[in-house]
Amino acid sequence: MTDDALTPDQIQQIRDRVAELMPQVRADLEELVRIPSVSATSFDQSQVARSAEAVAELLRREGLEVDIVVEGGRPAVIGHLDGPEGAPTVTLYAHHDVQPPGDDADWDTPPFEPTERDGRLYGRGAADDKAGVMAHVAALRAHAGHLPVGVTVFVEGEEEFGSASLPTILEKHGHRLAADAIVIADSGNWAIGEPALTTTLRGGVRAVVRVETLDHSVHSGMFGGAAPDAVTALVRLLASLHDDGGNVAVQGLDEGTAAELDYDEARFREESGLLDGVELIGSGSILTRLWNKPSITTIGIDVTSVDKASNTLAARAAAKVSMRLAPTQDPQAAFELLRDHLLVHAPWGAKVTVDLEEHGSGFAADADGPVYDEARASFADAWGTEPVDMGVGGSIPFISDFVARFPEASIIVTGVEDPDTRAHGANESLHLAEFEKVCVAEAVFLARLGALQRR
Repeated sequence: MTDDALTPDQIQQIRDRVAELMPQVRADLEELVRIPSVSATSFDQSQVARSAEAVAELLRREGLEVDIVVEGGRPAVIGHLDGPEGAPTVTLYAHHDVQPPGDDADWDTPPFEPTERDGRLYGRGAADDKAGVMAHVAALRAHAGHLPVGVTVFVEGEEEFGSASLPTILEKHGHRLAADAIVIADSGNWAIGEPALTTTLRGGVRAVVRVETLDHSVHSGMFGGAAPDAVTALVRLLASLHDDGGNVAVQGLDEGTAAELDYDEARFREESGLLDGVELIGSGSILTRLWNKPSITTIGIDVTSVDKASNTLAARAAAKVSMRLAPTQDPQAAFELLRDHLLVHAPWGAKVTVDLEEHGSGFAADADGPVYDEARASFADAWGTEPVDMGVGGSIPFISDFVARFPEASIIVTGVEDPDTRAHGANESLHLAEFEKVCVAEAVFLARLGALQRR
């Protein structure tokens, strides 16, 4: 790790500057959170456009040349500011769209009214990923008038909706995003007080499974016992996806092994909210199960609801299945293995169809070289402790698009989340003290890259 890109006094000056900036940074973050920029189709898309304009205005205030681009999807924001002649260029990525809030009753406070409790800021998007947007803005403000590197800020508007237009954006505007380093602020840290770089991410496949057993529903008393109903057939089919120990039973999928980090069952139970008496599933270390092996979850099911049920054999039923993949797994090949498994295991001759809804590749970084050295040093400067390299069981499929489009760039995946952030769930929150450290680390990273170029 580098020791001499910046002096201790220079690092302290950045810390002090960020501390001065944080009240306004937080105020701007709260204004962004108040915009319900849910990118899912069933929500008001004018709010996503409003959010894009708010982000664009924040960047304009920092002197960036800014455009809002729409290429068949939700609006994205691209801003650029030159650095000193000959300095490297850094692209800073975040997204301004958010997940649906879900049932308001599950929230302790309104999802789009940011509220502080016990040092955390609660609200949809307070962490994922409007705090990522504001970490970039904070780093720019920390160097206002003396930017040590060229900076491009790219804030996407549909990450939570699959990034469908991102390939077109990269095709038409990719030359504007090219950089020596790309910082993707959409992940998290190992724990409160323990920073991390995300070096692996699982890929993902989402598929819809449909089962038919009858050409119409019939009376369960008259035909039950001889004719199978579609719901029972679907349940048996879904059960075939795991063995008795909870390991994925689809054959041929890639598996890997996670790095050795201190993570025990007690911590997993606390962070996941696993109920007393409920056993963990799968085999191998817990981190291997979370980061480097496939997992399959039934995330939705179409059957008659309990309150509307009648004594009927259902003719058809459907489920949506989410499969997380090892970072090395080709997602199309994984879908084909999943589909073949489901077709082979159709019970009682039930008619089964499997349709691919969405897929994305994983990510495994080559986390060596001077840019990564400076990133790790910046985290150590901000937290006072060395960062760890960690994996994430979730997926950020667009990273593979960045890898393909910018093969020479060092891609740094980091973020503002911690194990209690609850991104995508009710009571999503941001740890405010950790957020300040994220802002310091990014500001120091820009300074370190600028100093590295001059050495």
